[in-house]
Amino acid sequence: MYNIGKTAIIGSGSWATAIAKIVVQHQHHIGWYMRREDRITDFLRLGHNPAYLTGVHFDTGEIFFSPDINKIAEAYDTLIFVTPSPYLKSHLKKLKVRLRDKFIVTAIKGIVPDENLVCSEYFHEVYHVPYENLACIGGPSHAEEVALERLSYLTIGCKDTEKARAFTETLASEYIKTKISADVVGIEYASVLKNVYAIAAGICSGLKYGDNFQAVLMANAVQEMSRFLTAIHPIARNVYDSVYLGDLLVTGYSNFSRNRTFGTMIGRGYSVKSAQMEMQMIAEGYYGTKCMREINSHLHINMPILDAMYNILYESITPQIEIKLLTDSFR
Repeated sequence: MYNIGKTAIIGSGSWATAIAKIVVQHQHHIGWYMRREDRITDFLRLGHNPAYLTGVHFDTGEIFFSPDINKIAEAYDTLIFVTPSPYLKSHLKKLKVRLRDKFIVTAIKGIVPDENLVCSEYFHEVYHVPYENLACIGGPSHAEEVALERLSYLTIGCKDTEKARAFTETLASEYIKTKISADVVGIEYASVLKNVYAIAAGICSGLKYGDNFQAVLMANAVQEMSRFLTAIHPIARNVYDSVYLGDLLVTGYSNFSRNRTFGTMIGRGYSVKSAQMEMQMIAEGYYGTKCMREINSHLHINMPILDAMYNILYESITPQIEIKLLTDSFR
């Protein structure tokens, strides 16, 4: 079986912390790149991430921390990227180490702004990482529940099934069930879209639409997702698998979902800027909405929910008007 070697985490947020918890339990050593040195100092002093999932404690003797991404990339074989998608390019600009010989895993549920590429495509096109050395982690999974060791299912997408299976060995446990898929691009685009649809669910909740309509919204969302995935990457897939539909549902309904929370605030009358400031966390779906709208401007797929979210978030159309128009289009 393929040996994934030494593993490092790139990123310092909630999902990065949850994944670090899983990996270090298996390997008993990880590298961890955190941009801010003060966060590393506090982590070493406290034994936990000072800013995210503070209830998850680590044996810091099993972790090599560094604010230098090149030190981490040089020393480790498998690099798990878990940064917010809007910041990925700025982290990588500091990189001098060649990535094409590394096994790159993206746990980023977003799209690279300005490039309009999902992360595996970005690593392939800009850093020339072969597709067989690229993998992604798909849900449904919230970092908070993984940290609490509640049963979760993860799908590892990779063109190379041997590498995918080897990587699942680093994640599987009593509370993490794993499976593999070759649909890397489909999983990544689905993870972008489900964030957009979660914002829609939140807006409708903020506007006091009930559970009956939320169910109709999610049913239309999975159809819209299926149309897009079929057009952008036409392979045989079951869109009702947990990595597609399951991830959509958990992000659309869960109180842990920051995209739903962001949408709820918009529905209650917050401006985009005020909602972002109050949350103090990245709602990936906000950036994903603009990127997906630009991608679809070339594909012309019928995506009324995406269009409605773009009009609300970027064209300042009032949620009441836009959602009413959207409801009229549903059946």
